[in-house]
Amino acid sequence: MLNLEIITPEKTVVKDEVDMLEATGAEGEFGIMPGHTQFLTTLGIGEIRYTKNGATTHIASSAGLAEVVDDKVTILVDTAESAKDIDIERAKKAMERAEAMLKSIPFDHTEYRMYELALLRAIARIGVASKKL
Repeated sequence: MLNLEIITPEKTVVKDEVDMLEATGAEGEFGIMPGHTQFLTTLGIGEIRYTKNGATTHIASSAGLAEVVDDKVTILVDTAESAKDIDIERAKKAMERAEAMLKSIPFDHTEYRMYELALLRAIARIGVASKKL
């Protein structure tokens, strides 16, 4: 088993023993199983999935860090929401707002990256929320 902790600045979102974990790294998706080699990596905006007793839990997360040491996985992110907690309509509206702003401002505008990240977060939230349906 893996000891998993997913921590945001506000709270510990997950503290549990799990069978396996998959996450979105900055360079692509990766998986962790018991006995995995130690490592530290950056996370991109996306989905974290973990399986326990055959059931998979889906979480939308912001960018952050993941560390694996001796079957303990620690994930530090700014935000993390489980599929059951995501309001899909709100996420769709956030996506539409971000898309509209990205179309209305030039690429070199100082706020372009902020709206780009907002769009990526909304897409991740919608993808994760759709897993609860």
